[in-house]
Amino acid sequence: MNKKTLLVLFLSSTLLFSQRGRTGDKTFENRFPEDVSNSISNATLELVNEVDHDIIVVIRDQRKKYVRHVYIRNREKFIFDKLPISRIYVQFKSKEFFFEDFERTTINFGDKHKFNFFFDPSQKENYFRITEEEFFKP
Repeated sequence: MNKKTLLVLFLSSTLLFSQRGRTGDKTFENRFPEDVSNSISNATLELVNEVDHDIIVVIRDQRKKYVRHVYIRNREKFIFDKLPISRIYVQFKSKEFFFEDFERTTINFGDKHKFNFFFDPSQKENYFRITEEEFFKP
């Protein structure tokens, strides 16, 4: 009886972890338009997830139009390449809440930027909370 219980427990835990996405997945591909890229710009944005949970990141251009989104596991990083030349807004879903960064990153030809997600209570004013509708708008 113990072997069967152990086997069922192992299989159920395997199924539980199989639901977790991988870094680079397009989790909400059906809710967003096609990704925007510019192969000539040679600009990149590295996103580093330093928090203790997975996040979903959306980047938008200066007119707040959708550019791309990605799923990033905790303690991992992802690089967006071929970004359009624009000012970039970073929005992200952290657990059940949606946030936007106060800072705007200017993307020029050949720029390489890095954006770190971390939780530091003293830096809480770096982000403001947004609604789910704002996060998913095209």
